[in-house]
Amino acid sequence: MNQFRNHEIVQATGAELSLGSPGASACGVSTDTRALRAGELFLALCGPNHDGNRFAGDALARGATAVLVADASAELLANAAARGAAVLRHPNPRGALADLARWHRSRLRAQVVGITGSCGKTTTKTILQELLASRLRSVASPHSFNNDIGVPHTLFLADERTESLVVEMGTNGPGEIAQLCSIARPTGGILTNVGASHLAGLCSVEGVASEKGKLLSALPAEGFCVLNADCRWTARVRPRCSARVITFSLEGRGDLNASDVVFEGGATTFRLEGRRLTSPLLGLHNVQNLLAALGACRGLGLELEDVLPAVNRLKPAQRRTERHELGGLTLIDDSYNANPESAGASVRMLAGMFGYRRRVLVLGDMLELGEFAGELHKRLGELVAQSGIDVLVLVGPLSRATAAGALEAGFPHAALHHLEDTDEALRRIGGLVGEGDVMLVKGSRRTGLDRLVTQLVGREREAVCR
Repeated sequence: MNQFRNHEIVQATGAELSLGSPGASACGVSTDTRALRAGELFLALCGPNHDGNRFAGDALARGATAVLVADASAELLANAAARGAAVLRHPNPRGALADLARWHRSRLRAQVVGITGSCGKTTTKTILQELLASRLRSVASPHSFNNDIGVPHTLFLADERTESLVVEMGTNGPGEIAQLCSIARPTGGILTNVGASHLAGLCSVEGVASEKGKLLSALPAEGFCVLNADCRWTARVRPRCSARVITFSLEGRGDLNASDVVFEGGATTFRLEGRRLTSPLLGLHNVQNLLAALGACRGLGLELEDVLPAVNRLKPAQRRTERHELGGLTLIDDSYNANPESAGASVRMLAGMFGYRRRVLVLGDMLELGEFAGELHKRLGELVAQSGIDVLVLVGPLSRATAAGALEAGFPHAALHHLEDTDEALRRIGGLVGEGDVMLVKGSRRTGLDRLVTQLVGREREAVCR
């Protein structure tokens, strides 16, 4: 457990110690009283819809030994004094969180691998952590902790014994990747791909490439970077990197090349450097994610033979191509999020799944695409029509453009169903799929298609328990 003495917190963040001994310490850091453990430091984060100062008293009641707040009332000071806890003041607790994480990073000897990209970040992180776990003392971002709150929390999970630290880095607007790199100071990096994501904040795919490329610029010359040789933007961003570059490819253009890819029996098999590998993860995109993780292992000095046994233990991250067998229906839950790159990957994955009565694709709106939303939804519809998928269920107003693209490209009217929202999908989905079908569910998080999956899985559980 990491210790943070009050004088170290002051030194790292510039906070004022209003109450408590400089030498007293907290064990761990929390920004959420619901998950706070006794002995931790509580940072009261504030935002447009949230005032963490209101929960400082709750944090003390739960056993926090120190609280860092923007404003310390007399009541809070008295409460802390009665409990023997410290109170620190800082005008920007969120900035203090970043500064404390930077200071903690300076104490670590671990090699830090930063992962960014338009899609595949979380899955690649999960794969890499599984591969590293049997060889190194490794820590990785829990869930999708990939912003200026999540990255510090990931760093706080590591201590002086940690040998590798895997940090996911996301962005919605310019400058965020550079900020996260200034906190985590990665020694290695993975850029999974560059595509049309978060265009509302980054304006164009060129803007996405520029922002994601900030990870490459932050890497030291003695470090490494793993790049997707099949991504057309790689040639544009690669010159930013002074570190060793390791590439991967499905088309034979990388340092690590997968060939002869086959989907069978709920798994994916392919050939890599003379070996025949089987991964429990479905889809070409997950082959790319695995190759990216293997490239990072190589960058960290590990031999492939050392980590390949772990491939059999891989499992998809929650709601990222999770497979459920629901009686006679096979459900692929890919509902965590969606952008044109990841949605296209899901279409191609479903198209490659044979042996079912029908392949049913449920697609929700893709959000945060700005002025390009209509065009990108239409292109996705064209891809669906070309893929050979049997039934297309579209959910949400933006997906009307997906319907138009699919129909114009020849998709049969009778096999296309447009539903206004997730509530309508919840009511009608039972009549659109049946025994022997495989159904894949994909949509941006705010469309709420995860509720559709939850309903279907819940119905199956109820049936089993009767």
